[in-house]
Amino acid sequence: MTKNKRSNWPWHVLTGVILIALAYGLWFSTSLISYEWRWNRVPQYFAYQAEEAQRATDYGSVASIVEQGDRALVTLSNESGGETQLSVARDSLHVSEGDDVSEGDEIGVTRHWAAGPLLWGLWTTLWISVLSGAFGLVIGLFTGLCRLSKNPTLRDLSTLYVELVRGTPLLVQIFIFYFFIGTVLNLSREFAGVAALALFTGAYVGEIVRAGVQSIAKGQNEAARSLGLNAPQAMRHVILPQAFKRVLPPLAGQFISLVKDTSLVSVIAITELTKSGREAITTSFSTFEIWFCVAALYLVINLPLSQIANRLERRLAQSD
Repeated sequence: MTKNKRSNWPWHVLTGVILIALAYGLWFSTSLISYEWRWNRVPQYFAYQAEEAQRATDYGSVASIVEQGDRALVTLSNESGGETQLSVARDSLHVSEGDDVSEGDEIGVTRHWAAGPLLWGLWTTLWISVLSGAFGLVIGLFTGLCRLSKNPTLRDLSTLYVELVRGTPLLVQIFIFYFFIGTVLNLSREFAGVAALALFTGAYVGEIVRAGVQSIAKGQNEAARSLGLNAPQAMRHVILPQAFKRVLPPLAGQFISLVKDTSLVSVIAITELTKSGREAITTSFSTFEIWFCVAALYLVINLPLSQIANRLERRLAQSD
């Protein structure tokens, strides 16, 4: 093993050289168009300090101001003799002791950290992916079994569904769901987007399940039936567990593709990660920086999925 590692080091060096060359090529390309990198504008789209104005609720005056570090405790006395205390950022004070205030006057602001548009877009992408993937898995399992059914109606309908979905673009399906079915049934855009993604994923998962079940030797089913199991029990306890081991890699690939396909629901005004990135670009003018961050966030989602699928695959292979 040590000898093998030693013999591989030149290839690792070559990999590093290629990556450095690609990075230099990217830098050189942007220098040709005089692009100015502004990475300092990016962090505010992940998290920022939101300001909330604190206003007087009645007519009165400023009785006292007590500084407490970077904050100030302002005591307001109203005309009826009552007092109100407001804690605001010290550098945002708009009043001094003894000043008269009217109802609605701004005294100062309070600051707190809030998630930026890219984090909110990431969250939207995550929950849409999880819901679409869960429903797609259920639909795909049912469709795959229907494709293998001896019932002609189930087999024909499932085949028609798979061919229709796989033969038309996902973008067109989203438009049909939102503008036609969504309008008729009064569905929200989020429901329409999740439904379109789930049905699209279900068609591909159905074909993966069908191929996985058909790859199991017929003798497995015959052996299960000879032990007294009926057809559903044989499928559940014998065939599907073996098929799952074989279809795990393509299933993982399909769900990784689903995460990326969620970017298409931005066309029906769902503010997921890609749409959040576009909105951030319009205010920051940092095109390359934002798109690199968006790509990195998709990697943050998909790389763990790949690693989990690989570990699960190795574990299942050891259990054979």
